[in-house]
Amino acid sequence: MKSHRRLWRSRRPARNTRPPKGRRRPPPVELTGRDVLVVGCFSARQKRYAALMDELADTVTALGARVVGRCVQRRGVSDGGVKAMDRPYSSRTLVSAGKAREIACAREETGAGAVVFLNPLTDHQRNVLAEILGCPVLSAVDLRPPPSESG
Repeated sequence: MKSHRRLWRSRRPARNTRPPKGRRRPPPVELTGRDVLVVGCFSARQKRYAALMDELADTVTALGARVVGRCVQRRGVSDGGVKAMDRPYSSRTLVSAGKAREIACAREETGAGAVVFLNPLTDHQRNVLAEILGCPVLSAVDLRPPPSESG
């Protein structure tokens, strides 16, 4: 009987060897010398949205890029937006379809080479937005300072 148990235990299927789920960092995008469009999504309850956008613009500028435009989506400001306050943002693009079109038009008009969102983005959102906008899309959490030169 014991040998039967040992045999059964030795034939267990192998554990799943896939890497654990989690947020993977996108490959670094060099912002130095690029024109960048900055985007933020805010609730109507967020009163400091302009200051937060200024901070993002300062961060992007510190990385050597030039901010050529800003797009802000505020939710809950209009009557329709108030009704949508309790619903989550778009899981596909974070912003509404109309705002995604607006960002794409602004990117084309300004010639921006990248778009940086203040809000965290999932890998799926980043990929969909990059396809819609036709340029690299980053989140503020993806921004890395340039490597320091030490001699």
